[in-house]
Formats: sequence, structure tokens, C-alpha cells
Amino acid sequence: MKILKTAAAFTVIAGSAFADAHISGDAESGETLFARQCVACHVVANAEGDVLAGRNAKTGPNLFGIAGRAPGSVEGFRYGDAIIAAGEGGAVFDETTFVAYSMDPTGWLREVTGDARARSKMSFRVRSDSDAADIYAYLASFEDAEDDDDMDDDNDDATTE
Repeated sequence: MKILKTAAAFTVIAGSAFADAHISGDAESGETLFARQCVACHVVANAEGDVLAGRNAKTGPNLFGIAGRAPGSVEGFRYGDAIIAAGEGGAVFDETTFVAYSMDPTGWLREVTGDARARSKMSFRVRSDSDAADIYAYLASFEDAEDDDDMDDDNDDATTE
């Protein structure tokens, strides 16, 4: 049983290292789902503080840059102990991890941390894995847009020198 738990935790934690970089969700559908299901608690705001999605909610953490980020790592947000432990244990939000967490936050934390008493502060659950994948694709699209903007800025700098 201990070996099974260890293997399950390793699979979840190391999954991002072996996962296909392709995101399977539909970002356009994810935008609609985010507006209906997530904005009451979450916002997407870039490093400059510009709100890119949501209504500046503060109940949940800012979801900008969630793709590839450790759970419980947004500076200044008051997380529960279990999600901090998951992040410190090596978990990373890739599509698979995000889908599992958003569909059953407490269950995911219990599995990853091995703590049967772990609880998530996030009470909402996304109803289907396809909806969760769509939301993840939408959230990941902000990083792609920022990366494109950074490349445009670099190209502008190169042409003006």
C-alpha cells in the first residue's frame, strides 16, 4: 500500500516533467467557463497589475501564470497548509494536475500530500475534466500572449538600435 501511494504521488508530481506540452483544452470555451465559474473568487492579473480576466476578486489567488507554477506559491496570498505542502513537495500545475485539482481540490491534496486530513480552501469543483481542461487552456493563453508581447518588445528594441 505504501508503495502504491508513493507511486501515485510520484506520478502526480512528476507528471509535468513527462507530460506532452500540447494543451488539449479549448481556450475559447475556457473563457466562457471562467466567466461563469471562476470570477467570483479568482482574477487573472499580470505583473503590472492589469486585470486581464475576472473582476479583481481576492477570495482565491491570482491565476496568472498558473501553468508550470507550484501550488500555493502566489506571493501575498494566504494559502492553507496542505496546498503549500503540495507545492513544496514538488507538485506543479500542468494540465493534468490542474484538471485533477479543480475537479476535487481536497481529494487531490490528500492524494498528493499523503495526509488524510488535508483540506482545500477551494470548495468549488469543476464538473467535468473537459471543462477543467478548457479553463486551463484559457489561463495558459495569457502566458502565451505575454510571451508574444515580450518577443515583440525585443524585436522593437532590435530594430531601433
